[in-house]
Amino acid sequence: MSLSSTQSSSTSSRRRRPPEHTQDPSWEHDPQADYNHEPILDRGERLNSADTCSPPTHQSICPTLCTTKCIPTHTCSSHNACDDSWEEIQSKRTIRAENEVEANKVVNNYRFGFRKWKSHVTERPFEDRSEVVKELYSELNVIKPHSGPGHLITCGNVAYVFLFGWWVSLVYFLVSILMLITITGVPYGKLCWKLSCYFLWPFGKSIHEIGNTLRRCCEQAPDCECNIDGVDDNSPVLLPSPTEVPIEELPRRPAHTPFWHRLSTYMWLLLGYPPLVVIHSLACFFSWILVFTIPVSKMNARTMAVILLLPPEDVSVSSCSQRKHQGYETRALLCCYHAVNWYYYKYTVDGINVFAVNLLPLVIVAIVIGYIDRENHYASSDVKFAIATGSIIPLSYYIGMGIASISAQSNFAVGAVVNATFGSITELTFYITALIRGHHAANPCLQEIVKAALTGTLLGCILFIPGICMIIGGLRHSEQRFNSRSTGVSSALLFISVGGVFAPTLFSKAYGNLVCEACTNSTGGNSTSNSSGPFVCHNCHYDLNNGTLFHSHVEPLVYTVSTLLPVAYIIGLIFTLKTHSHIYNIHVEEGQVTGHHGAVVHWSRWRSLVILIMATVLTSACADLVTEHIQPILNQPSISQYFIGVTVLAMVPEIPEIVNGIQFALQNNISLSLEVGGCIAVQVCMLQIPILVLFNAFYDVGFVLLFSDLHLWASIFSVIVVNYIFMDGKSDYFQGTALVVVYLILLALYFFAPSPAGC
Repeated sequence: MSLSSTQSSSTSSRRRRPPEHTQDPSWEHDPQADYNHEPILDRGERLNSADTCSPPTHQSICPTLCTTKCIPTHTCSSHNACDDSWEEIQSKRTIRAENEVEANKVVNNYRFGFRKWKSHVTERPFEDRSEVVKELYSELNVIKPHSGPGHLITCGNVAYVFLFGWWVSLVYFLVSILMLITITGVPYGKLCWKLSCYFLWPFGKSIHEIGNTLRRCCEQAPDCECNIDGVDDNSPVLLPSPTEVPIEELPRRPAHTPFWHRLSTYMWLLLGYPPLVVIHSLACFFSWILVFTIPVSKMNARTMAVILLLPPEDVSVSSCSQRKHQGYETRALLCCYHAVNWYYYKYTVDGINVFAVNLLPLVIVAIVIGYIDRENHYASSDVKFAIATGSIIPLSYYIGMGIASISAQSNFAVGAVVNATFGSITELTFYITALIRGHHAANPCLQEIVKAALTGTLLGCILFIPGICMIIGGLRHSEQRFNSRSTGVSSALLFISVGGVFAPTLFSKAYGNLVCEACTNSTGGNSTSNSSGPFVCHNCHYDLNNGTLFHSHVEPLVYTVSTLLPVAYIIGLIFTLKTHSHIYNIHVEEGQVTGHHGAVVHWSRWRSLVILIMATVLTSACADLVTEHIQPILNQPSISQYFIGVTVLAMVPEIPEIVNGIQFALQNNISLSLEVGGCIAVQVCMLQIPILVLFNAFYDVGFVLLFSDLHLWASIFSVIVVNYIFMDGKSDYFQGTALVVVYLILLALYFFAPSPAGC
């Protein structure tokens, strides 16, 4: 694998870092990061400080851990030179990746213009996972030594009894009575009675499949009930008996009738099994939706698919105190100790986080009720708007996973094209859909909603995402450091992009004519009267259409800016990825990569591309439903239309990015947390807005790149504040709180702001 960022490391000179910077906490590995803070999604990269120089005791002695050449302190001609060397050393990162695909994905995380992604795109070796994670994927068929029943009485287990246990047990009791009445189903009636007691409190109990040894013993004594409680032997529970003596089969004892040749089997499948399938399916569904009760879902699914389809004489239910005396041949089928496990937030299905899997059916529900129930007979517009908006969250996650998978398995050029093409596809589908619908309905409010959503994305990515990451990361790590030089590149591009986007607005305010309607003086006369005194005017705006100002000056300026912004984006790519790649200076530790050459990816390139296209189409459909059912919400006088666009429509698609940033911060990698928001903000200004202007040039939907004063000054103020916070290269929870407070103040301005004129 060729990594472009590693080429400059061999030629770059290194100097010894100043004594006051002997430790860089931002690159220290947190031993609990792999254990407690895997993502929504999985365990991420680790950063260490093995490549930095510690302070030498003598000028001629270099530490053994220092991988670069140390230069005596007197060679620093100036303090600025030492600062530059420290910045260069600080930016050096060593990545420990499990395979080449993961290494390429992690390197892409540090590249400018690439979407930052936390989840693994390859299947991780199960034996390398922590014990907590292994517990998440267990099949609940392993019997563990337990000290006593007191450890089983937990809040989660008690909650299970009230949420699931009592009604599952009740259904088993009723089915048991039904099977006993049929006479032929008596064995199944006894089994249901045992399972009724089991599901009321399954913790510490186990269900086994009895093997041939015990079955032959029961055949020798047909008049004796097979009691499994009194057998005393010291053989292991999960292993067959050490010696199995062949027992001659009694001549007068016929062999068991095959399972599918019994009348009781069909009686069971006709009367007893169907209601239990329904009840277990409901328990599976509700416990899976709650995520943290997935062990309950596994327990019900295994019972429905395996245990209830076994012959009743082969199923044994025993408790902890009874298991230690068992010595017959058995196979553990089900053994659950806890109904709740809080670490299931990191559970994945085929590489997809369980929360994204659970939200995916919301997309189908939104499309079905949105396009079938046109008359709102079954759901109101508010409900449809909420469901369609929520369905964008899992689609954004699938798009991010697809982008990361393709980028990790491809070269840099393909990855850059995929990131530029699909990185903003979720937001662009909503913006374009809203503009088209507003143009067809002659509703200018939707254009204002799009501008509010664009501004809200900027504010959220500049203030909220870095702020919340600083708070959560600062609560776990007292102080976190980040590469101020690489952050400075993003800040400079952010200044350029915000200045370019709002340049036409400033130009129009400087040269436009202020026109007001419905002007009255203090005496109540109209503006044409000759009375003097102050006037009160309404619906004041800059008149750009009357005259030649807009068509001759403002519109060419908009096209010029929309051309220069993507050019600046490309220059930023060349600067950070080609000519000055040493700013990021990514190194992959070879010992970790060579350990697993045969990486098994969750999604292949073609599968990722198909999922990207499908997710884009579904996102377009959901965005169309959002714009269709947003009007009743906009008509409510108590909610500002600005507020809806700045909050809900702007931040809902960014929820997966917020989660990724928080996970980076928890693992003491605040640099990537800050890059998450900066990358989105730069893409909004340098890619999304120029694309909207280009779309309007070919298909006139009335989109004019002129923002209100509130959007203008809120964005400029946010950029200034965040650059001031990033100045020292350190972060803590106080600085994060400051950013979040500023964001909430701006949201309050939008909440109390009047709706746009004419809406």
